[in-house]
Amino acid sequence: MPENLTQAPVDRVTMYGAAWCGDCRRSKALLDRVRADYEYIDLEADPTQADRAHAISGRTQIPVVVFPDGTHFVEPTDPELQAKLDALNA
Repeated sequence: MPENLTQAPVDRVTMYGAAWCGDCRRSKALLDRVRADYEYIDLEADPTQADRAHAISGRTQIPVVVFPDGTHFVEPTDPELQAKLDALNA
């Protein structure tokens, strides 16, 4: 379910994740498959970004996927993520 951010919307999709996370790999693969314009924030490479992901979602689960309209998903299913991308591109 999308949730609203309290901060300003981003210019493109941003995904916070880690290589060890199966849900992150799956969501990243979908973003790659549909050639989405997105930024991947690797929480293993930059652990300080975990605080940012937590501030956005209020949760410690990943991936956190932030959309240009100011909403975000935490651990989205492929159908949820695909539907949101489709809606953004409509």
